[in-house]
Amino acid sequence: MLAANLGACGGSATHGDLPGLPHVFVIVMENRTVAEALGGPFTASLASQHGVASNYRAITHPSVPNYLALTSGSTWGITDDSYHVLPKQDLGTQLTTAGITWRAYMEGLGDGGCLNSPVPYDPGHNPFAFYGGRCPSNVVPFTAFAGDLANNTARFSWITPDRCHDTHDCPVATGDQWLRQTVGQIKSSTAWKNHGFLFITWDEDDGSADNRVLTLVVASGHRESKAAYDHYSLLATIEDLLGVGRLGAAAQAHAMLDLVPVGI
Repeated sequence: MLAANLGACGGSATHGDLPGLPHVFVIVMENRTVAEALGGPFTASLASQHGVASNYRAITHPSVPNYLALTSGSTWGITDDSYHVLPKQDLGTQLTTAGITWRAYMEGLGDGGCLNSPVPYDPGHNPFAFYGGRCPSNVVPFTAFAGDLANNTARFSWITPDRCHDTHDCPVATGDQWLRQTVGQIKSSTAWKNHGFLFITWDEDDGSADNRVLTLVVASGHRESKAAYDHYSLLATIEDLLGVGRLGAAAQAHAMLDLVPVGI
C-alpha cells in the first residue's frame, strides 16, 4: 500500500533504495487544454489504456508557480515567470535528506548551466534551480537519461522536455511524438517493470480561469477518476509513494489513491 502520510515539511521515512520499492517518473508538458493534449494520438492511447484524472486542475497562471507547487507544495507568492531564489524546502532536498536517489533531467541543459543555457531550454521549467539559488548535482542534461535508465535508475526521475518537445513553442504532434519515444524507453526499462509509476501532467492550460489539464497515471490498466485533484495532489501522491512527509499544501491534499494500484 501507499506509505503513510508522515506529516508536513521536515518529516520523512528513510527507505533508501531497497529492492521492491517503487520507481517514480514525472514528465511535465506545457500550456494545453485537455482536448488539445488528447489531440496527440499517442497521448490519447495512453489515456485509453491507463489512469486518467479527468477533474485535475493546475494551481494558477503562469508556468513558474505551477512548477513550484509541484515540487514544494507552495507557489511562494510568485505570480510571474521570473527567477526567484527560494528556501531549500523542496522535494529534491527532501529526498536527499531521506537518502532516496533522485535525478531531474532537463532537455537542452548545456554549458550555460541551469540559468543561462540557451533556448529551447527554459530555466523557468527547471524548478530545482530555484531552491537555494542553484541547481543541485542531481539536475543533469536529458542526454543522461537513457544511460541511467539502462544502468542505474534513481528512485525518482523528473523529466522536463525543452520548449519545443513540451509543446510550449511547437505543435502538439511534436510533443506527442517525443512522448511516444520517451515513454517507450521508460516502459521498456527494468526500473519500470519493478514497481514503476509514470505521471504525465501539463503545467497549466491555455490561460483560462478553469485551468483544467490532462494528468495521466501510467501504472496499470485503464481507470478514470473524476475526483477533484490538482498539482498538490500529485505531489502528495509522489511523496506517499516514496515514503517521505508531505510538503506545504500537499499535507492537506488528497492523494490520487483511486489511480494508483494498491499492494506495492
